[in-house]
Amino acid sequence: MFRYARPAFRSLTRQLSTKQTTGLYGIPVHADPLPELQKTFKQTLNLLGSVPSNSVYRQSVEASIAHKLGVIENAKGDVAAVENQLDEGQIEEVLMAAEDELNLVGKMIEWKPWEPLAEKPPAGQWEYFKESS
Repeated sequence: MFRYARPAFRSLTRQLSTKQTTGLYGIPVHADPLPELQKTFKQTLNLLGSVPSNSVYRQSVEASIAHKLGVIENAKGDVAAVENQLDEGQIEEVLMAAEDELNLVGKMIEWKPWEPLAEKPPAGQWEYFKESS
């Protein structure tokens, strides 16, 4: 009798252990966030290949994503461990930020901020906090 009840019991405990809501308005619970997060990070890394390797933006995003991918791989599927180690909110929020970064990489490729300015900036434009004598 118990042999046939085990699958039903496992299904019930799995349903009870998954969160029902994020508690954040408009952000639904993602059914399987870690593979989606890894996929988004890998897409971002592929797109970053179009940005020059000496760009500070590329270097910082690659370092950040490498760290986050390491955290995901070390967690071995434990969403709570990823949330705790990244400390960026719930996994759905991390996924939203990763999607935003992917979109930003596309915009950065379009804008090309690593290229020299078309016009020389006026003198003193970038000197906000110098002490005046």
